Amino acid sequence: MNPILSNLRNITLTYAIWLMIGCLLAALLVLTNISLWANALLFAVPSTLVFGSISASAYYVARSLPMKKRSFFVVAGVFGGTALIYGIIWGILCFFWNKITLLFDESWAGIEMNQHLASLLLICGTLLYLLSILVYDVLLALDNIRQAERREAASEMLARDAELQVLRTQINPHFLFNSLNSISALTTIDAAGARDMTIELAQFFRQTLALSEQQKIALSDEIALCNHFLTIEKIRFGKKLQVQMRIDPDSENCLLPPMLLQPLLENAIKHGIRDLVDGGTIELSSKVRAPWLFVAIDNPVDTQPSSAQGTGTGLKNLQARLRSLYGDKSRVEWRIAEQVFRIEITLPLERS
Repeated sequence: MNPILSNLRNITLTYAIWLMIGCLLAALLVLTNISLWANALLFAVPSTLVFGSISASAYYVARSLPMKKRSFFVVAGVFGGTALIYGIIWGILCFFWNKITLLFDESWAGIEMNQHLASLLLICGTLLYLLSILVYDVLLALDNIRQAERREAASEMLARDAELQVLRTQINPHFLFNSLNSISALTTIDAAGARDMTIELAQFFRQTLALSEQQKIALSDEIALCNHFLTIEKIRFGKKLQVQMRIDPDSENCLLPPMLLQPLLENAIKHGIRDLVDGGTIELSSKVRAPWLFVAIDNPVDTQPSSAQGTGTGLKNLQARLRSLYGDKSRVEWRIAEQVFRIEITLPLERS
């Protein structure tokens, strides 16, 4: 649709501009001693407003030549030829309008039409229509830029969603395989424990089905999932696995990606608690310091870890997920000090 005719505000502004052009043309007629003010205004203003309505067709002329198919000679021929045609049309329009005003037989109506004035009207009409084409051409170019930006934003969103989906497919099987291995190990030494773990595992996946499709969930929901996972692991490790949580109540409704903490707790057990003869305590803490949410996990590690070292896939996935969601506004740091592995996550503060 013609952008000038898209709403009342644009229509009003357009006709206000053409009214000013009509007044300028009347002033030109007066300054060149062709006409008096009354005659010049009666001649110039109505004819200019009518030509303003006709010039709306310049939108379709500008749109008829896509940017990719343009050349200098094509643009000059189409734009220049069309502008000349409409300049002639305006000259004819002005001639007949002047004839009508002369029928009033009044001193304030009609002007003397001569060859010099006809040439002036032809030139003005051609230039005004050419200017209209250029204005519409700029508007079309800006609209194309906005559409390209929207397409780029949509493509980035699709790419981000695809990346997140790939990361999820890496995380979920990783947890499932480890859980099944734990159940397999329990079947020979504790059949009842294996049965309880199977039930807990089924309930865990049932709860994650609804939340896993969400981009972000409340920290309280993530903690609930982690508690369910830890219940599964405690069946396997017994008193060897202890958990301590220090969750700031103000942080419970803060948002974060689903299944963000569970893989970290899994790593804490696999690469920390499992290698310790007496086990240990995993500490999960959170706090809010506007505009940031801080979450940390601490777990003891063996001074002489086993040869089955991790590849860092979980931490790499974590960094990739946060980078996809938050860009450079998130931070993940980890370190080992005094036989304690600590990972700290900083996220922009968002609340449900």
